[in-house]
Amino acid sequence: MTQSSIYRSSISIPSQTERLNDVREFVSGLARLHGFGEDDVNKITIAVDEACTNIIKHGYGYSPDHSIEVEIIRTGNDFEIVISDKGKQFDPKAIQTPDMKDYLQHYRRGGLGVYLMKRIMDKVEFDLHRDRNVLRMIKTLQ
Repeated sequence: MTQSSIYRSSISIPSQTERLNDVREFVSGLARLHGFGEDDVNKITIAVDEACTNIIKHGYGYSPDHSIEVEIIRTGNDFEIVISDKGKQFDPKAIQTPDMKDYLQHYRRGGLGVYLMKRIMDKVEFDLHRDRNVLRMIKTLQ
């Protein structure tokens, strides 16, 4: 693949937690294909899994009859994952960085999705439209 070429591939799944494995396999397979090592493949897969889980849980309230679109766009060394849905919108600026010491001391569960995405990926952007939520995450191949 030359520096100027663009690669695109996408998958659409229903908003069901049992279909998350389809997205994990799709993303991890393409991350490997595009040259990422296993450590980065696992991190990218976790970020996407967290994002899709949040959509199912918070955006759609576990309603199984909606869809989640996941598109991979590879441009040069940038591996971009675009996840879109039509679920309930939220304000990403309202999500506070968790106090990890407090979090671990109290054995809390959940609430780390956006934090993990931002730690794992090189760039995370939320784009909220009237009818669609779009999450863009980029990991650059070193």
